[in-house]
Amino acid sequence: MNRLIIERTLGLAQLQDLGRFGVRHIGVTQGGALDWIAAGWANRLLGNDPDCAVIEIPLGGLTLHCQQDSTLALTGADLAATLDQAPLIPWRSFVMRRGQQLIFHPPITGVRGYLAAPGGFFAPRILGSRSTVRREKLGGLNGEGEPLRSGDCLTFAGDHRPVLMLPSALIPDYSIPALLALLPGPRLSGFSGRSLFDAFNRFWQIDSRADRMGVHLNGPILHYQGAGMVSEGLPLGAVQVPPDGQPIALLNDRQTIGGYPCLGTLTPQACARLAQCPAGTQVMMKTIGSEAAKRQHLDLLGQLAAPLPSVASR
Repeated sequence: MNRLIIERTLGLAQLQDLGRFGVRHIGVTQGGALDWIAAGWANRLLGNDPDCAVIEIPLGGLTLHCQQDSTLALTGADLAATLDQAPLIPWRSFVMRRGQQLIFHPPITGVRGYLAAPGGFFAPRILGSRSTVRREKLGGLNGEGEPLRSGDCLTFAGDHRPVLMLPSALIPDYSIPALLALLPGPRLSGFSGRSLFDAFNRFWQIDSRADRMGVHLNGPILHYQGAGMVSEGLPLGAVQVPPDGQPIALLNDRQTIGGYPCLGTLTPQACARLAQCPAGTQVMMKTIGSEAAKRQHLDLLGQLAAPLPSVASR
Protein backbone atom coordinates (compact mmCIF):
# COMPACT_ATOMS: atom_id res chain seq x y z
CA MET A 1 0.00 0.00 0.00
CA ASN A 2 1.42 3.38 -1.02
CA ARG A 3 0.65 6.78 0.44
CA LEU A 4 0.74 10.41 -0.60
CA ILE A 5 0.41 13.10 2.06
CA ILE A 6 -1.21 16.45 1.29
CA GLU A 7 1.20 19.03 2.72
CA ARG A 8 -0.42 22.14 1.25
CA THR A 9 -3.53 22.90 -0.80
CA LEU A 10 -5.63 25.85 -1.95
CA GLY A 11 -8.70 23.84 -0.99
CA LEU A 12 -9.67 23.23 -4.62
CA ALA A 13 -8.05 19.87 -5.39
CA GLN A 14 -10.40 16.91 -5.08
CA LEU A 15 -10.88 13.29 -6.04
CA GLN A 16 -12.85 12.61 -9.22
CA ASP A 17 -13.67 9.63 -11.41
CA LEU A 18 -16.00 9.41 -14.43
CA GLY A 19 -19.01 10.50 -12.39
CA ARG A 20 -22.26 9.41 -10.82
CA PHE A 21 -24.95 8.17 -13.21
CA GLY A 22 -28.55 6.97 -12.98
CA VAL A 23 -29.41 9.31 -10.09
CA ARG A 24 -30.49 12.59 -11.67
CA HIS A 25 -34.15 11.62 -11.27
CA ILE A 26 -33.64 12.02 -7.51
CA GLY A 27 -31.90 15.38 -7.91
CA VAL A 28 -28.29 14.15 -7.68
CA THR A 29 -25.90 15.55 -10.27
CA GLN A 30 -23.21 13.51 -12.02
CA GLY A 31 -19.96 15.09 -10.82
CA GLY A 32 -16.80 13.58 -12.28
CA ALA A 33 -13.61 14.96 -13.83
CA LEU A 34 -14.37 18.14 -15.78
CA ASP A 35 -11.67 17.36 -18.34
CA TRP A 36 -12.58 13.70 -18.59
CA ILE A 37 -10.20 13.33 -21.54
CA ALA A 38 -7.13 14.41 -19.56
CA ALA A 39 -8.26 12.28 -16.62
CA GLY A 40 -8.73 9.35 -19.00
CA TRP A 41 -5.21 9.75 -20.37
CA ALA A 42 -3.79 9.89 -16.83
CA ASN A 43 -5.40 6.53 -16.06
CA ARG A 44 -4.45 5.15 -19.48
CA LEU A 45 -0.76 5.98 -18.88
CA LEU A 46 -0.84 3.63 -15.88
CA GLY A 47 -3.01 0.93 -17.40
CA ASN A 48 -5.83 1.75 -14.97
CA ASP A 49 -9.52 1.22 -15.47
CA PRO A 50 -10.99 4.45 -16.96
CA ASP A 51 -13.15 4.96 -13.86
CA CYS A 52 -10.27 4.97 -11.36
CA ALA A 53 -10.22 7.99 -9.06
CA VAL A 54 -7.67 10.72 -9.87
CA ILE A 55 -6.83 14.05 -8.27
CA GLU A 56 -8.26 17.03 -10.14
CA ILE A 57 -5.97 20.02 -9.46
CA PRO A 58 -7.43 23.40 -10.44
CA LEU A 59 -4.99 26.33 -10.57
CA GLY A 60 -2.11 24.51 -8.83
CA GLY A 61 -1.32 25.35 -5.21
CA LEU A 62 -0.92 21.70 -4.19
CA THR A 63 2.08 20.07 -2.48
CA LEU A 64 2.34 16.29 -2.03
CA HIS A 65 4.87 14.16 -0.12
CA CYS A 66 5.56 10.55 -1.14
CA GLN A 67 5.97 7.86 1.52
CA GLN A 68 6.89 4.94 -0.80
CA ASP A 69 8.40 4.61 -4.28
CA SER A 70 5.71 4.52 -6.95
CA THR A 71 4.76 5.30 -10.54
CA LEU A 72 2.30 8.17 -11.05
CA ALA A 73 0.94 9.94 -14.14
CA LEU A 74 0.29 13.62 -14.81
CA THR A 75 -1.88 15.13 -17.56
CA GLY A 76 -4.00 18.19 -18.27
CA ALA A 77 -2.96 21.78 -17.61
CA ASP A 78 0.71 22.68 -17.38
CA LEU A 79 0.90 23.55 -13.69
CA ALA A 80 4.68 24.07 -13.72
CA ALA A 81 4.95 20.93 -11.58
CA THR A 82 8.26 20.16 -9.88
CA LEU A 83 9.53 16.95 -8.32
CA ASP A 84 12.12 17.92 -5.71
CA GLN A 85 12.47 21.23 -7.56
CA ALA A 86 13.14 19.53 -10.93
CA PRO A 87 10.61 20.38 -13.66
CA LEU A 88 8.09 17.62 -14.32
CA ILE A 89 6.71 17.35 -17.85
CA PRO A 90 2.98 16.51 -18.04
CA TRP A 91 1.32 13.97 -20.33
CA ARG A 92 3.49 11.08 -19.15
CA SER A 93 3.94 8.75 -16.23
CA PHE A 94 6.92 9.14 -13.91
CA VAL A 95 8.64 7.54 -10.93
CA MET A 96 8.26 9.27 -7.58
CA ARG A 97 10.64 8.11 -4.84
CA ARG A 98 10.04 7.87 -1.13
CA GLY A 99 10.55 11.24 0.54
CA GLN A 100 10.20 13.29 -2.64
CA GLN A 101 8.00 16.37 -2.81
CA LEU A 102 5.67 17.08 -5.73
CA ILE A 103 4.55 20.71 -6.08
CA PHE A 104 1.97 22.20 -8.46
CA HIS A 105 2.23 25.92 -9.23
CA PRO A 106 -0.15 28.38 -10.99
CA PRO A 107 -0.96 27.29 -14.57
CA ILE A 108 1.18 28.12 -17.56
CA THR A 109 -1.53 26.82 -19.89
CA GLY A 110 -4.92 25.34 -19.08
CA VAL A 111 -6.65 25.31 -15.71
CA ARG A 112 -6.86 21.76 -14.34
CA GLY A 113 -4.19 19.10 -13.98
CA TYR A 114 -4.88 15.43 -13.29
CA LEU A 115 -2.72 13.10 -11.19
CA ALA A 116 -3.30 9.34 -11.33
CA ALA A 117 -1.88 6.48 -9.28
CA PRO A 118 -1.72 2.73 -9.96
CA GLY A 119 -5.19 1.28 -9.43
CA GLY A 120 -6.60 4.70 -8.58
CA PHE A 121 -6.80 6.50 -5.25
CA PHE A 122 -8.84 4.69 -2.63
CA ALA A 123 -12.12 6.27 -1.51
CA PRO A 124 -15.61 4.96 -0.74
CA ARG A 125 -18.13 4.65 -3.56
CA ILE A 126 -21.22 6.73 -2.86
CA LEU A 127 -24.11 6.05 -5.25
CA GLY A 128 -21.67 4.26 -7.51
CA SER A 129 -18.94 6.91 -7.67
CA ARG A 130 -16.04 8.41 -5.73
CA SER A 131 -16.52 11.80 -7.40
CA THR A 132 -16.52 14.80 -5.08
CA VAL A 133 -19.60 17.04 -5.25
CA ARG A 134 -19.33 19.51 -2.42
CA ARG A 135 -22.83 20.98 -2.76
CA GLU A 136 -24.40 17.56 -2.31
CA LYS A 137 -21.86 16.38 0.31
CA LEU A 138 -21.12 13.25 -1.71
CA GLY A 139 -17.91 11.48 -2.66
CA GLY A 140 -14.30 12.40 -2.05
CA LEU A 141 -11.73 10.91 0.28
CA ASN A 142 -14.16 10.36 3.17
CA GLY A 143 -17.39 10.16 1.17
CA GLU A 144 -18.66 13.50 2.51
CA GLY A 145 -18.04 15.67 -0.54
CA GLU A 146 -15.07 17.59 0.86
CA PRO A 147 -12.04 18.67 -1.19
CA LEU A 148 -8.61 17.45 -0.16
CA ARG A 149 -7.15 19.13 2.92
CA SER A 150 -3.69 19.57 4.36
CA GLY A 151 -2.76 16.44 6.30
CA ASP A 152 -4.97 14.11 4.27
CA CYS A 153 -3.42 10.76 3.40
CA LEU A 154 -4.16 9.33 -0.04
CA THR A 155 -3.64 5.59 -0.43
CA PHE A 156 -3.34 3.47 -3.55
CA ALA A 157 -1.95 0.16 -4.79
CA GLY A 158 1.79 -0.23 -4.41
CA ASP A 159 2.75 -1.86 -7.69
CA HIS A 160 5.06 -0.18 -10.21
CA ARG A 161 4.08 0.48 -13.82
CA PRO A 162 6.09 1.10 -17.01
CA VAL A 163 6.97 4.74 -17.70
CA LEU A 164 4.89 5.84 -20.72
CA MET A 165 4.28 9.07 -22.58
CA LEU A 166 1.46 10.43 -24.71
CA PRO A 167 2.44 11.08 -28.37
CA SER A 168 2.71 14.80 -29.07
CA ALA A 169 0.02 14.56 -31.76
CA LEU A 170 -2.53 13.63 -29.08
CA ILE A 171 -1.62 16.37 -26.60
CA PRO A 172 -4.15 19.24 -26.75
CA ASP A 173 -2.93 22.80 -27.15
CA TYR A 174 -4.68 24.80 -24.43
CA SER A 175 -3.03 28.05 -25.55
CA ILE A 176 -5.19 28.55 -28.65
CA PRO A 177 -8.82 29.77 -28.62
CA ALA A 178 -11.20 26.86 -28.12
CA LEU A 179 -13.74 25.95 -30.80
CA LEU A 180 -16.66 24.32 -28.99
CA ALA A 181 -18.97 21.97 -30.87
CA LEU A 182 -22.65 22.33 -29.94
CA LEU A 183 -25.60 20.11 -30.81
CA PRO A 184 -28.55 22.46 -31.50
CA GLY A 185 -31.49 22.05 -29.15
CA PRO A 186 -35.26 22.31 -29.64
CA ARG A 187 -35.34 25.89 -28.24
CA LEU A 188 -32.92 27.19 -30.86
CA SER A 189 -35.72 28.43 -33.14
CA GLY A 190 -37.00 30.67 -30.34
CA PHE A 191 -33.96 32.97 -30.59
CA SER A 192 -33.90 35.96 -32.95
CA GLY A 193 -32.04 35.61 -36.23
CA ARG A 194 -29.45 38.15 -35.16
CA SER A 195 -28.89 36.24 -31.93
CA LEU A 196 -28.31 32.99 -33.81
CA PHE A 197 -25.78 34.68 -36.07
CA ASP A 198 -23.94 36.19 -33.10
CA ALA A 199 -24.03 32.97 -31.10
CA PHE A 200 -22.02 31.05 -33.70
CA ASN A 201 -20.01 33.76 -35.44
CA ARG A 202 -18.67 35.85 -32.57
CA PHE A 203 -16.07 35.12 -29.92
CA TRP A 204 -17.21 34.69 -26.33
CA GLN A 205 -15.04 35.58 -23.36
CA ILE A 206 -14.76 33.32 -20.32
CA ASP A 207 -16.10 35.15 -17.28
CA SER A 208 -14.52 34.93 -13.83
CA ARG A 209 -17.73 33.18 -12.77
CA ALA A 210 -16.53 29.76 -13.84
CA ASP A 211 -16.51 26.67 -11.65
CA ARG A 212 -17.52 23.02 -11.67
CA MET A 213 -21.22 23.94 -12.04
CA GLY A 214 -20.84 26.05 -15.15
CA VAL A 215 -19.04 28.76 -17.11
CA HIS A 216 -20.51 32.20 -17.83
CA LEU A 217 -19.77 33.52 -21.32
CA ASN A 218 -19.58 37.26 -22.02
CA GLY A 219 -20.36 38.63 -25.47
CA PRO A 220 -23.29 39.80 -27.60
CA ILE A 221 -26.67 39.80 -25.90
CA LEU A 222 -28.89 36.95 -27.12
CA HIS A 223 -32.65 37.48 -27.32
CA TYR A 224 -35.10 34.63 -26.77
CA GLN A 225 -38.50 35.24 -28.39
CA GLY A 226 -40.07 31.82 -27.93
CA ALA A 227 -42.89 30.69 -25.68
CA GLY A 228 -42.56 30.52 -21.93
CA MET A 229 -41.01 27.43 -20.43
CA VAL A 230 -41.37 25.10 -17.50
CA SER A 231 -38.29 23.56 -15.93
CA GLU A 232 -36.73 20.70 -17.87
CA GLY A 233 -33.82 18.32 -17.46
CA LEU A 234 -30.31 19.68 -18.07
CA PRO A 235 -27.72 17.43 -19.71
CA LEU A 236 -23.98 17.92 -19.49
CA GLY A 237 -22.96 20.87 -21.67
CA ALA A 238 -26.40 22.52 -21.86
CA VAL A 239 -25.92 26.19 -22.86
CA GLN A 240 -28.60 28.14 -21.03
CA VAL A 241 -29.47 31.75 -21.86
CA PRO A 242 -30.87 33.62 -18.82
CA PRO A 243 -32.74 36.95 -19.12
CA ASP A 244 -29.51 38.99 -19.34
CA GLY A 245 -28.78 37.27 -22.68
CA GLN A 246 -25.33 35.99 -21.63
CA PRO A 247 -24.99 32.19 -22.01
CA ILE A 248 -23.99 29.77 -19.26
CA ALA A 249 -22.43 26.45 -20.28
CA LEU A 250 -23.36 23.91 -17.62
CA LEU A 251 -20.78 21.37 -16.50
CA ASN A 252 -20.57 18.31 -14.25
CA ASP A 253 -21.83 19.78 -10.97
CA ARG A 254 -24.79 21.56 -12.59
CA GLN A 255 -28.31 21.50 -11.19
CA THR A 256 -30.46 18.70 -12.63
CA ILE A 257 -33.32 20.89 -13.97
CA GLY A 258 -33.66 24.48 -15.14
CA GLY A 259 -36.13 26.86 -16.74
CA TYR A 260 -33.97 29.01 -19.05
CA PRO A 261 -33.99 28.33 -22.81
CA CYS A 262 -30.96 26.49 -24.17
CA LEU A 263 -29.14 27.02 -27.45
CA GLY A 264 -28.24 23.35 -27.36
CA THR A 265 -25.68 21.06 -25.78
CA LEU A 266 -21.90 21.09 -26.02
CA THR A 267 -20.37 17.74 -26.91
CA PRO A 268 -18.50 15.91 -24.13
CA GLN A 269 -15.24 16.75 -25.91
CA ALA A 270 -16.17 20.44 -25.98
CA CYS A 271 -17.02 20.35 -22.25
CA ALA A 272 -13.58 18.94 -21.50
CA ARG A 273 -11.92 21.67 -23.55
CA LEU A 274 -14.01 24.39 -21.90
CA ALA A 275 -12.84 23.16 -18.48
CA GLN A 276 -9.29 24.15 -19.47
CA CYS A 277 -10.16 27.73 -20.52
CA PRO A 278 -9.02 30.38 -17.99
CA ALA A 279 -11.05 33.48 -17.24
CA GLY A 280 -10.53 36.17 -19.86
CA THR A 281 -9.75 33.83 -22.75
CA GLN A 282 -11.93 33.56 -25.84
CA VAL A 283 -13.96 30.66 -27.20
CA MET A 284 -16.24 30.22 -30.18
CA MET A 285 -19.21 27.88 -30.56
CA LYS A 286 -20.02 25.99 -33.76
CA THR A 287 -22.93 23.68 -34.51
CA ILE A 288 -22.42 19.99 -35.19
CA GLY A 289 -24.80 17.23 -36.24
CA SER A 290 -25.49 14.22 -34.06
CA GLU A 291 -23.83 11.71 -36.42
CA ALA A 292 -20.65 13.78 -36.73
CA ALA A 293 -20.55 14.25 -32.95
CA LYS A 294 -20.97 10.52 -32.44
CA ARG A 295 -18.14 9.72 -34.87
CA GLN A 296 -15.80 12.18 -33.16
CA HIS A 297 -16.63 10.73 -29.75
CA LEU A 298 -16.04 7.14 -30.87
CA ASP A 299 -12.75 8.14 -32.51
CA LEU A 300 -11.61 9.73 -29.26
CA LEU A 301 -12.57 6.66 -27.23
CA GLY A 302 -10.56 4.57 -29.69
CA GLN A 303 -7.51 6.79 -29.14
CA LEU A 304 -7.89 6.44 -25.36
CA ALA A 305 -7.75 2.66 -25.73
CA ALA A 306 -4.74 2.52 -28.10
CA PRO A 307 -1.26 1.33 -26.94
CA LEU A 308 1.20 4.02 -25.81
CA PRO A 309 4.97 4.16 -26.38
CA SER A 310 7.32 3.69 -23.44
CA VAL A 311 9.90 6.30 -22.49
CA ALA A 312 13.32 5.02 -23.57
CA SER A 313 15.33 7.41 -21.46
CA ARG A 314 14.59 9.74 -18.56
